[in-house]
Amino acid sequence: MSLLWVVLGFILLVVGGEFLVRSSVALSFKFSISKMVIGMTVVSFATSAPELLVSLQAALSGSPAIAINNVVGSNIANIGLVLGITALVGSIAVDRSFYKLNWPVMMVFSIALYYFLKNDNVLTALEGGILFTGLITFLVILIGKAKKDTLVEDVDDALAVVSNFKIMLWLLIGAASLYFGSEWLVEGSKEIAFSIGVSEAVIGVSLIAIGTSVPELAASVIAAAKQEKAISLGNLIGSNIFNIASVLGLTALVKPIPVTESQILSNDIFWMLGFSAILIPLIFLPKRLQISRIKGFVLVIAYGAFMFFVFTQGKL
Repeated sequence: MSLLWVVLGFILLVVGGEFLVRSSVALSFKFSISKMVIGMTVVSFATSAPELLVSLQAALSGSPAIAINNVVGSNIANIGLVLGITALVGSIAVDRSFYKLNWPVMMVFSIALYYFLKNDNVLTALEGGILFTGLITFLVILIGKAKKDTLVEDVDDALAVVSNFKIMLWLLIGAASLYFGSEWLVEGSKEIAFSIGVSEAVIGVSLIAIGTSVPELAASVIAAAKQEKAISLGNLIGSNIFNIASVLGLTALVKPIPVTESQILSNDIFWMLGFSAILIPLIFLPKRLQISRIKGFVLVIAYGAFMFFVFTQGKL
């Protein structure tokens, strides 16, 4: 039964995320916000909503390990699984802005998260506020650097003419789906963790993290298979930044998140830092500014090794 709740939770999160993105973009068009700004802010926030609801639900229901490792695991999956498999389908070109802005900012947020958690074993409301403020600053800089003619592929022009009734209906469907999806996913995952004898941290960094990365993975692989422009490394790194700064930042503002399981700080977060750091040598060696199929294979193998260690070391 717990597996059924997890599956239903995943489905509702995908549905809720899709409806929330559509309604948010349509609403933004109503306020005459530019397409570029919508893509960089509204879409990014909306696509982080499933992770945010899962982490918030986990923190409020007394499972802070799931709240933290949902983000840590998603960030690892974005690089090891999503980027790795997408590169296996077709090589990915890397934009220079990746190592000039996006990657350094991601590393700063990742190291800041580690420091905040290691310092006193809790992510406080103040620290959550610092992370979220840092995100707003990053977005202001990003929008300032963007060219005026930049087009964001994630934004559908057809949403500019959607009726107010449809927008409200989409918002209600999205909000309800995200609420129930996050609740069922967290509760079902906790039951699975108990039944197979692993910690909640393990379930958070594996099952839940992969689940919240599946829509992104599917979209990336389909785009690469069609030989369209695959997911850009910049967008993937942006997702990691949002996961830390908006998901954990906002969750900590609602309720401080304590570190309840030692492996989060002794193991899991170092995997996240390692996957993030390895991107720099990966894009420069041996062929510059490209994630080739071989590099994608290395990332997938590394992710497989991570999952093996997580389950062998996470038994209760």
